[in-house]
Amino acid sequence: METGSEFPGNDSGVNSTRVPSIVKQILEFIQSDEPNLKIQAAREIRRLTKTSHKHRRHFSGAIECLVAMLRSDSPDCYEAALLALLNLAVKDETNKIAIVDAGALQPLICFLKSNDLNLREYATAAILTLSASAINKPKISASGAIPLLVEILRDGSPQAKVEALMALYNLSTQPENLNIILAAKAISPLVNLLKSCKKSSKTVEKCSALIESLLSYDEGRTALTSEEGGVLAVVEVLESGSLQSREHAVGALLTMCKSDRCRYREPILREGVIPGLLELTVQGTPKSRSKAQTLLELLRDSPHRRAEFEADTLENIVCNIVSQIDGEDRGGKAQKMLAEMVQVSMEQSLRHLEERALVFTSKVSSK
Repeated sequence: METGSEFPGNDSGVNSTRVPSIVKQILEFIQSDEPNLKIQAAREIRRLTKTSHKHRRHFSGAIECLVAMLRSDSPDCYEAALLALLNLAVKDETNKIAIVDAGALQPLICFLKSNDLNLREYATAAILTLSASAINKPKISASGAIPLLVEILRDGSPQAKVEALMALYNLSTQPENLNIILAAKAISPLVNLLKSCKKSSKTVEKCSALIESLLSYDEGRTALTSEEGGVLAVVEVLESGSLQSREHAVGALLTMCKSDRCRYREPILREGVIPGLLELTVQGTPKSRSKAQTLLELLRDSPHRRAEFEADTLENIVCNIVSQIDGEDRGGKAQKMLAEMVQVSMEQSLRHLEERALVFTSKVSSK
């Protein structure tokens, strides 16, 4: 959609001594009553601010005019303005706040409702960028953006879904927004995103973090267990995600089990969680190891029954056994024994999953 520029010195290697005159001319054109000049100026602002923080500062004076262009009836006009504002907001806290203060949220909300998929995607990206500012978060949530972001998370383009997720994650750092996200029924599309994305991706990391926060509420826990494959999706992240994702996944499951062990113990165990938990007690982050050990305790038949010896973690249990074995490399033997325990548990869980698959297949065949 880029067109030839009418401005002097618009090559990528523009001399810094000429920048002020170019900026001045663009700012004059953005305030013009001539629509074509305004559009061309907006496109130049977008181009010049793409990678330059200096230009973002220079063109901060264009923000009010660009926001006014968002209300235009011309798609070329509001699209050029939206893309320029996006670049102005990137890595510039002052511009982020100024854009919201200039009244950008109302037209952005309209764009989120648009049938134009590209426009929805641009608007979602804008909300994501603006939501990185703590000052903007209450205003964005008050604008009614959260339910629309959840809707995009449910049926938007792949890129829009990711940007909606990131925006919701940013907004979720304000606890009062978690209830709004839950009320918009975000758990189901979040689970679908977990299922479809590469487990080691940044998207899954943010998704699992948001789910962990939402499971602090009973509505979130109920929604996850009601969603087909919901708990399994979290368990799969625990097994195959990045270190940070696995930490969020085990935290989510631990939150469930701590809130109501009798209600959630069986649904968690059913999904073959033990192998991943055993592995986390050795290979996870410090927080993951601690949470995995606590969850293993809660998942025992009787979490209150303690062994006669003092050890209260899986590693200590293994080390107690190994301490009775002669030889110097006791730590290595403990690791090996734990690995064997993981292998046995994984084989048992795989058999369990195979049995479930056979039952499911037979049910489908009988229909």
